[in-house]
Amino acid sequence: MNTSRFLPTFLLFFAISFESLAWGQLGHYIIGYMAEKQLKKSTKKKVEAVIFPMSIGRSGTWMDEIRSDSAYDYAITWHYLTSKNGEYNPDIQEETGDAFEAIKRLKSELKRGGLSAIEEAEKLKMLIHLVEDIHQPLHVGTGEDLGGNDVRIEFFNRSTNLHALWDTGLIERKNMSYTELGDELFRRITPEMQKRYKSARMEDWLKEAVSARPLVYNLPDSKRVSWIYMYKANDTLEERLVAASIRLAQVLEEIYG
Repeated sequence: MNTSRFLPTFLLFFAISFESLAWGQLGHYIIGYMAEKQLKKSTKKKVEAVIFPMSIGRSGTWMDEIRSDSAYDYAITWHYLTSKNGEYNPDIQEETGDAFEAIKRLKSELKRGGLSAIEEAEKLKMLIHLVEDIHQPLHVGTGEDLGGNDVRIEFFNRSTNLHALWDTGLIERKNMSYTELGDELFRRITPEMQKRYKSARMEDWLKEAVSARPLVYNLPDSKRVSWIYMYKANDTLEERLVAASIRLAQVLEEIYG
């Protein structure tokens, strides 16, 4: 397996992780909040009992927070994966794991059971986070620019990078709370939409991310990004948040429903 396609070292990933946490706090809160609203009451009760005292929305940020604890260094590479054209190729992923592999494994372990309360809570919080992460297009990386972290831009005259723009910048610029935006997006979810997203395989999730690349990387030569880019990116950004919420609810129902 190749350990240098996405990031050359653990240290480099750790150094940039504080600038570009996956989806940012608001993104994770929004996805978890919408997923909660799609769960059966009985399933929601079981999930909340496992992750208590956290809510589903709040638990989505836990895996980013533990990056400060070296005891969890083994999971640093689980936040992303490399895909050239939407395929999953284990030979080009990090030796310590990737988002695709980790989601499948964590889901299987939780369904199998036999875990201690602490183990179950931690694995479930990781699974929630990773299902959310993999729907941010730049967490399915090309293997060439650190998932957009190498692409320096200015967003409304503030220096940042493309990855951070999609994690946090585009969402925060809306100037809405996570419940305001979550309620707005939740109203758009239809039974037909849920059926379509739930019928997709995980391999399809990767193809969706790759299909967004032309839009994501459509930057002006000046690398100065503002209203026009936001306008063009908005539908894809919101669609990714909605898709993540539907599939997170689906995964939780499969384990605890």
